[in-house]
Amino acid sequence: MNSDLALLRLLQLASPGLPVGGFTYSQGLEWAVEAGWVRDSASFAAWQREQLHDTLGCVDWPVLARLYQASQSGDADAFARWSRFLLANRETAELRLEEQQRGSALARMLDGWQLGHSAPWRPSLELSQLGGMAWLGAHWAIPLRQLALGLGFAWLEGAVMAGVKLVPFGQQAAQTLLRDLGAELPAVLDHALTLEDHQLGGGLPLLAIASSRHETQYTRLFRS
Repeated sequence: MNSDLALLRLLQLASPGLPVGGFTYSQGLEWAVEAGWVRDSASFAAWQREQLHDTLGCVDWPVLARLYQASQSGDADAFARWSRFLLANRETAELRLEEQQRGSALARMLDGWQLGHSAPWRPSLELSQLGGMAWLGAHWAIPLRQLALGLGFAWLEGAVMAGVKLVPFGQQAAQTLLRDLGAELPAVLDHALTLEDHQLGGGLPLLAIASSRHETQYTRLFRS
């Protein structure tokens, strides 16, 4: 696949229009706003920056790299092992369910494209969006670095759009947040790709608390 087509495929995977339901999740932000932990664009930036460096940098991106490499080499055992590791690092039932629901939606899309039969993530308990993206990125010959940055930006954009609804702040502030937080992605990715297996893992207590409390929040815009 040539580089132009790989870029177009990456834009498709990173699009908010991809039918995996990304716009329906707030990943604890809704409770963080309810609790007063996030009150404005500055506190929102601090909230997301913690996740950027801890979750994205120490879990998602390093695991994406390992899933991508397993997909390239056809190593189904390694793919399953890192898929289980990813789900184990989703600290609440809500976050695990989100990952699996997104993975199921992506698997249905691949089945519609008649690609699902060659994907290595059966059985269903190992389904994850990150695994599907890694496999499809390798299948479409999207370079790992570009795939990681594209998915990282998609994650950040989804969070900012949730912030517009919940905090709230305006579109000018949203674009400023995307510009400033997005500028940090390459350096975090550089570090993420250097981590050894034993260095992987993260934990943000307030995020876990917010996600757990969101599961029973009285009124909410976003799903669990």
